[in-house]
Amino acid sequence: MFVVLNLKAYPCDPVEIATVAGEVAEETGVRIAVAPQTADIESVASTGVETWAQHVSGVGHGSHTGSTLAAAIARAGASGALLNHSERRLRLADIDAGVRAAKRAGLGTIVCANNPRQVAAASRLAPAAVAVEPPELIGTGTPVSKADPDVVTESVRAAAEGVPVLCGAGISTGADVAAAADLGAEGVLLASGVAKADDPRAALEALVEPL
Repeated sequence: MFVVLNLKAYPCDPVEIATVAGEVAEETGVRIAVAPQTADIESVASTGVETWAQHVSGVGHGSHTGSTLAAAIARAGASGALLNHSERRLRLADIDAGVRAAKRAGLGTIVCANNPRQVAAASRLAPAAVAVEPPELIGTGTPVSKADPDVVTESVRAAAEGVPVLCGAGISTGADVAAAADLGAEGVLLASGVAKADDPRAALEALVEPL
């Protein structure tokens, strides 16, 4: 299982969480990545943890004020980027451009989708993975694997061959991770369950314990 921690813009210490995530990954053998704010990519990557950006723009060098260039996040130490999170929605053409820009820079991409139909479309752009996240469940603590498990199984069936599906929205416990795996997901995408925890290490250890 691939565990991706999206720190969003939460008031947490990204280096502290990255350090903990790296240690837990080493101790357990579970693949764990941290996706901090763009400005924190370099400091998070310096801890040695696998680091992903929260977004990448589908443009290259030029007059693109405010863009997040794939080459820049790669230089900062990122190995991939999220695209089309429910809090940063994109048109299909922009997702395609982002996936292509990331590939040119040697980066992977995880494209987020709301439902199996969107998973089918996104996966055919050949990202490294897709993550199904019903937006109404994000941050609720109620995982999609419990609220609507068919969304996960149908997404796994809908995805293009060779594109793994991650389960997001409401993931916060080890039981949630195990349920996602049982439904065919090959990873989880989560945020508040660790980023807002009083004890991020304990939260992360409990999350990966079933693995």
